[in-house]
Amino acid sequence: MIVQNYVGCDISKQWLDFFDEASGRFRRIDNQAEAIAAYVAGLRPGQDFVVMEATGVHDRLLRHALAKAGVPFSRHNPAHTHHYAKSTRRRAKTDRLDARMLSDYGRRYQPAAEPAPCEQNEQLQSLARYRDHLVEMRATLKKHLAEAFDEIVIADLEETIAAFDTRIHALESRIANVIRQTEDTARDYTLMISVPGVSKVGALSLLAHLPELGQRSPKAIAALAGLAPFDNKSGKLNRRSQIQGGRSRVRRALYMAALTAIRTCDRFKSFYSALAARSGSKKLAIIAVARKLLVVLNAIMRDKTTFA
Repeated sequence: MIVQNYVGCDISKQWLDFFDEASGRFRRIDNQAEAIAAYVAGLRPGQDFVVMEATGVHDRLLRHALAKAGVPFSRHNPAHTHHYAKSTRRRAKTDRLDARMLSDYGRRYQPAAEPAPCEQNEQLQSLARYRDHLVEMRATLKKHLAEAFDEIVIADLEETIAAFDTRIHALESRIANVIRQTEDTARDYTLMISVPGVSKVGALSLLAHLPELGQRSPKAIAALAGLAPFDNKSGKLNRRSQIQGGRSRVRRALYMAALTAIRTCDRFKSFYSALAARSGSKKLAIIAVARKLLVVLNAIMRDKTTFA
């Protein structure tokens, strides 16, 4: 029987720190493609398992190299690994100690391997994030325009906003082209916008930021989106369950979709009205509709059928 060997990796922009539990050795390499490829070549695909924290773009080269070599890996929320480190009563913090802690974390929890990174999905994520950034900048400019009174300032703001409109429109066209490049992605996009309330922008956000749709249970997918209510009870304390954590961009897209679904679809409107009357909270009812939409989308992605 092959025993899994957990290799912890602490990631920074400049370098990667590895700890191999089998040999007990540390190694630091540059966070560059050539150095990573050379290190990964020495790993054993059927035995070594790399554990790291989710660090945005800084782990991208490592993930692609590991997937190409067939070495399994998993990424984890830094908040979770931080709490694990505190539970071990460790006070000191260095890159080497973090790498060792991640190796121990892997041994303790034995996480499942993540799927290999998808180039198209990463491209969609990058484009979607950039579009969101441009939209936020345009919103700030519109706020300034509403408060402006000088003609020169007003004219300049209007010109800048028009330029942002053009850039956002062009970016959305590029995103649409990326979606159409793959038959499966184009099909999933069409299925998503068949659901009441889900706009083209909402479908893009879900494709880019929630690729697990259709692959997880309703409870698991709700937790990923931050729409799973968690109990808050202890002794005589009995507070209302609350949502927490999850992916904020996905949750925001589903919240906006829920508002539209309540207005345009009798099925969701009835569900909302009944829950709002029973709970006395309109916001709680909207969040419940958002979760219901997510569960419906998850089933649609799983079964590859349009909304009915």
